Amino acid sequence: MKKIVSLATAALLFAAPVMAQDKAPAEILNVSYDIGRELFAQVNPVFAAEWKARTGQGIEIKQSHAGTSRQARSIMEGLQADVVTFNQFTDVQVLADKNFVAKDWQKKFPNNASPYYSLPAFLVRKGNPKNVKDWSDLVRADVKSVFPNPKTSGNARYTYLAAYAFALEQNKGDQAKAKDFVKKMLANVPVFDTGGRGSTTTFVEREIGDVLITFEAETNGIRREYGDKGFDLVTPSLSVLAEFPVAVVDRVATKRGSQQVAQAYLTFLYSEAGQDILAKNFNRVHHPKVQDRYKAQFPSLKLVTVEDVFGGWEKATKDHFAEGGILDQVFVNR
Repeated sequence: MKKIVSLATAALLFAAPVMAQDKAPAEILNVSYDIGRELFAQVNPVFAAEWKARTGQGIEIKQSHAGTSRQARSIMEGLQADVVTFNQFTDVQVLADKNFVAKDWQKKFPNNASPYYSLPAFLVRKGNPKNVKDWSDLVRADVKSVFPNPKTSGNARYTYLAAYAFALEQNKGDQAKAKDFVKKMLANVPVFDTGGRGSTTTFVEREIGDVLITFEAETNGIRREYGDKGFDLVTPSLSVLAEFPVAVVDRVATKRGSQQVAQAYLTFLYSEAGQDILAKNFNRVHHPKVQDRYKAQFPSLKLVTVEDVFGGWEKATKDHFAEGGILDQVFVNR
């Protein structure tokens, strides 16, 4: 019910009459994650048309895509982002800690400022010749996995955490066995690219590896784009909720006079039209009507959260991703 009320609030915000700012810029910059390029290329013209109809003002949304940790650093070094659409909480939070976005940025939009979500899933070659069904298959000596470097990619950190959560469940919470599991899985990766799009190229174009691990939305998109290659989708029995947080970069938007259009752009992602575009591109959404419209394309599975299994992103970062953390202990000889 809370989500429905929140979405209704967002709809009202977007439907409310808006007067275009006198000095509003003719363009804004959306700085986003590596594999979101095609998605926002579809979102942007629909939002621009609605904004034009409501305000009479033309707007162009420019895009920048890379690993979100790298994108956050670029903003702190001067990249003039009006909004961020990232794939990991920590990369927005670092901007909040440096006063680029509001301290309470998660309260600025519904669902903790995450208009959609996905989860790590598998894409395998035609006919699934290695019979990959779950995370347990990724530690077999005959199975080579492809995913980005967890040290540089938010996408890969979700993969690492999902595998770790699976191992914990299989071994009744035994941390030592979970560490050994992810160590074996990491040892089976022939190439670590810096971002999700690089790993897609490694798997699809260079034909390296037996299984690509990336967001479910990306696996479906690749399968659709490369229909001639006959890739198959595999949904593991358990995965980690991967939210896609958004925020207005207040330090930039205030200076450029783009606050109003930046707020409206992110609010649009919660509207039925915005959620339809997101779901059409295989992202899981919160709008009840859109959920029902696309429910057949989303298999059910056990979905755990970073908060439930790892104590939240702050603790997960300290325990796993900080220098000398568990990732450093299992990510050896690479």
